[in-house]
Amino acid sequence: MIRLLFVDSSRLICSMFTTVLDNEPDLRVIGCATTIEKAVEQIQVCDVALVSATLPADGTYEFIRAAVKTNPKVKVLVVGLAESKPAAIRHIEVGAAGYVYRDYSVDKLLSHIRAAYRGEALLAPDLAALLMSRLTEWATSPKTARRVPIESAALTRREREVLCLMEQDLSNREIAGHLVIEVSTVKNHVHNVLTKLDVSSRRDLVEHTAMGS
Repeated sequence: MIRLLFVDSSRLICSMFTTVLDNEPDLRVIGCATTIEKAVEQIQVCDVALVSATLPADGTYEFIRAAVKTNPKVKVLVVGLAESKPAAIRHIEVGAAGYVYRDYSVDKLLSHIRAAYRGEALLAPDLAALLMSRLTEWATSPKTARRVPIESAALTRREREVLCLMEQDLSNREIAGHLVIEVSTVKNHVHNVLTKLDVSSRRDLVEHTAMGS
């Protein structure tokens, strides 16, 4: 029996997934957590954790890091991810076992759950190739030694929210609208993020965060 934990800020979505997955004879949902704290409390008793790609304040990334640290044997699948290769790579770099895109069918979701449980990594060929390319580039780059890890860069909560939206290629005005703050405030946050992560442009930032560095 594969024990599943679902993590989503919406209790309704958690209930919907439970209804679908509990119909499978080899699967059992042992919990639906709407916060990272509640999810981590249950991580020791599950085999596969399904986490929403849209948790607020970079929560998906933070949950993956906490989950694999608390229970190294757990397999984490990111569910509902848009086809953003940098975001997918970033999740994989911090410990995700795989991902489920928004347009995947239930059958494909089930195959990914079972594959993750068996320790298999199901990656689209183009993403796998990009991941290997990024790893090679990162390992041989002279800049690697001076890059600042995201988790030690002392980003504030708001700066992490801005960083997450920057990775989705949103403009300063779009970020301001999303967070309901002034564009000038966004510019200040963007400047702070680039400075703390020791990158000079948004393009460099995407490469930096895609490596989870």
